[in-house]
Amino acid sequence: MEDRNVGSVVIADGDDIRGIVTDRDIALNCVAAGGDTSGMTARDVMTEKPFTVDAGVGVFDLFRQMREHGVRRAPITDGGKLTGIVTMDDLLVLLQDEMHELTEIIRAESPPYTPA
Repeated sequence: MEDRNVGSVVIADGDDIRGIVTDRDIALNCVAAGGDTSGMTARDVMTEKPFTVDAGVGVFDLFRQMREHGVRRAPITDGGKLTGIVTMDDLLVLLQDEMHELTEIIRAESPPYTPA
């Protein structure tokens, strides 16, 4: 995770998603183990059977589902195959970009403002 500068890794056996390990999982399990993580494996810290999202789900529905499940990261599947992972940060950046574009459209199409 450190080498790739990511906050999570999906654990899979072929196409079967077994779990997800997040930086938070590692931190919490490290504290629980008194700082000794030398014998820990991904299986020890992963969240088993994580919430996943189908690749065809719309962005707003995805955002809602992630909030409902209380997750910040979700593996994306297409036909049961892992195709990627999405994070709440990804969604927030996308929504920020969309809001910026919408603001620019509204400014361009609005009549000029003249104070009374």
